[in-house]
Amino acid sequence: CFLFLVFYLMIIYSGYTGYPFPTAPPVDPFAKIRVDDCGKTKGCFRYGKPGCNAETCDYFLSYRRIGADVEFELSADTDGWVAVGFSSDKKMGGDDVMACVHDDNGRVRIQHFYNVGQWAKEIQRNPARDEEGVFENNRVTCRFKRPVYVPREETIVDLHLSWYYLFAWGPAIQGSITRHDIDSPPVSERVVSIYKYEDIFMPSAAYQTFSSPFCLLLIVALTFYLLMGTP
Repeated sequence: CFLFLVFYLMIIYSGYTGYPFPTAPPVDPFAKIRVDDCGKTKGCFRYGKPGCNAETCDYFLSYRRIGADVEFELSADTDGWVAVGFSSDKKMGGDDVMACVHDDNGRVRIQHFYNVGQWAKEIQRNPARDEEGVFENNRVTCRFKRPVYVPREETIVDLHLSWYYLFAWGPAIQGSITRHDIDSPPVSERVVSIYKYEDIFMPSAAYQTFSSPFCLLLIVALTFYLLMGTP
């Protein structure tokens, strides 16, 4: 009874109003992807409208070496998933794939896949570390690291070697990836070395109209017709 009285007096004189609850540590916001570093301190691929950046390109990827790791940043105009594949050729099949997947709980998870023919099989061994991702403005954006070198394994390539990069994105159903958005996703023109930083732009289909040989020939023919006049 005496101890209870002492405790009661302590509450009164200290203004105690209840047991304090520990507060959750603040969550660092996702740092925006910097495109002014492209071609300087990191390599970048941009697919979409000329002059687009990580927030406006249909697809964006960057890579840079950090010690024994390579840091990747991916972003795409989708509410499902965005991925990069490492391939020995320009075709889908037998490829090591890293994907950032937006699930039904609003989280963005980094998953590891291996392309078997035309479909992706999730691999439980995931080389990603320091993962972070966000879904904002109908875009999936993520950042992660993976080791440059790994022991030889079929499903995980060594990034100190050069590979073709396959770029893809598409919808997800209950956190599971489905077919990519476009029939022929973009592919790097040549093998990519993580030791060489470039800033490469690839126009999307909507901006390739006047670059096709047929359209160029048509433009030349129309110009000649207008200059010469009608008979």
